[in-house]
Amino acid sequence: MGRNTRKRRMPLATKAVAASAALALGGGGLIWANFYASAHETGSGQNQTKATGAQVATINCPDVGQKLTDVPEGARQGVAKELALLDRQITDAYTRLADTRQAQAGDAGYVNNAILGPLKSKRVATIDRIGININRVGGKAPQGIDQLAECQGVPAEQPETNDGQGGDQNNDGQDQGQDQGQDQGDGQDQGQDQGQDQGDGQDQGNGGQAGNGPVADDFVNIEDVQPNSRNLPNGLAANGDTGSTGSFTTNCGTNENENRNSDNVIVAPGVSNGAQHQHDYVGNQANDAFASDEDLANGETTCQNQGDKSSYFWPVLRVQDGQNDIDADAPGGGQDSNVGTIQQTAQAELKFVGNKTSDVVAMPTALRIITGDAKAFTNGLANANTAWSCTGFEDRQVTDKYPICPEGSSVVRTSAFQSCWDGQNIDSANHRTHVAFVQADGTCANGFQAIPQLQVKLVYDVPAPQIENGQVVNPFAVDSFPEQLHKPITDHNDFINFFDENVMNQMVDCINSGEDCQ
Repeated sequence: MGRNTRKRRMPLATKAVAASAALALGGGGLIWANFYASAHETGSGQNQTKATGAQVATINCPDVGQKLTDVPEGARQGVAKELALLDRQITDAYTRLADTRQAQAGDAGYVNNAILGPLKSKRVATIDRIGININRVGGKAPQGIDQLAECQGVPAEQPETNDGQGGDQNNDGQDQGQDQGQDQGDGQDQGQDQGQDQGDGQDQGNGGQAGNGPVADDFVNIEDVQPNSRNLPNGLAANGDTGSTGSFTTNCGTNENENRNSDNVIVAPGVSNGAQHQHDYVGNQANDAFASDEDLANGETTCQNQGDKSSYFWPVLRVQDGQNDIDADAPGGGQDSNVGTIQQTAQAELKFVGNKTSDVVAMPTALRIITGDAKAFTNGLANANTAWSCTGFEDRQVTDKYPICPEGSSVVRTSAFQSCWDGQNIDSANHRTHVAFVQADGTCANGFQAIPQLQVKLVYDVPAPQIENGQVVNPFAVDSFPEQLHKPITDHNDFINFFDENVMNQMVDCINSGEDCQ
């Protein structure tokens, strides 16, 4: 069974090794994620921002894992452990960055010489071992992978986005995002002013209870967001369309069991604390870093339909209220700068819907899908997929901001998963290329097949944070890797399919026949 960070007990000694670096796009102004991005586009280019004379807020390293699209099966576990080590190296360097502000103030070359230089040396050795792992089993390491060793410091003042990231890849979805940014008017100006007004506050750190975010500019009043500002990426057919119009809802609770850990068996199998942030788990209760497919198939489930042993997990949401939770001194919690009170989800809706243009086919057992990018702060927008809103305002959705909801309204997180599958693989080396989003017209490209699209809606009853003198009081934020500064753009969601074959076939029949089933 998985290790649980329950309120009554929690492991305080686990290996502090990470497997996926968290990222975000910082600075004032809105950032619009590439919601229709193909999973074939890795978006792992290096941030070109230079820390000339400005205080370095965080560290940006190229995402090696997203470049590894063709790793032989025999090398994947070894490669995963080396990728986790790369992430731990980034975290250690970020910690040193945060702990040496006085030395940095007296030496303009300190960050490069004492932090980024040693980090590069460690990454060179680790990346070399990745190549050895791949070559040893007859594979071929990607050309130029050794050039991904160098990292950069990102200054606190308006870090730029990765060149070319996002671009026009988002089709209509991207245009809607850009239009919203232009149309927000006073709401957008307020957000920019908050970031500019922070001034000396930025010099004191990156904000937040642990000094690594969020900051006031990471929040926006939901009433300042334009309605119909963006649409989730789905192929769901409407009346009159020729596709599959049904739905299938599974009720798996709200993690009343407080089943949490900081592993990620998809990206870091066999690595304890591979996520460096806590996940809430509903459905399958056997999910930890060491769970095999057999373990998951035989695990217990919180789903009412016992034929659904799928695993659904996402980063926890915390209120940074100055309090310590049970994991204050543990990996994935306080040791990785994730602090404050973990919030119980008030509502967790798990719904599978159809495709706009065609029937859907059954998902294969053990299919793994990750949506969103825990590294979007520095990775860029290609794989980002966030949607924040408030109850009663769900036609107003934001991507790089946490919403401030009016009294009586609750915070909403929505994730719409990729719904095109390559028809062969349950996973891929970079955990992306075996699935993809539908195209703008709702079809699947490259011969992929339409599968039921998972849509996850999470509702939280959290107090609205207050913005005072350019500072945020009692902010809420999703758990993240330390160097990702708890940015909302890093939100993500994970799914492993372990539906009983008969129940999966029932789901497909229901969706294709236009029925709404549970």
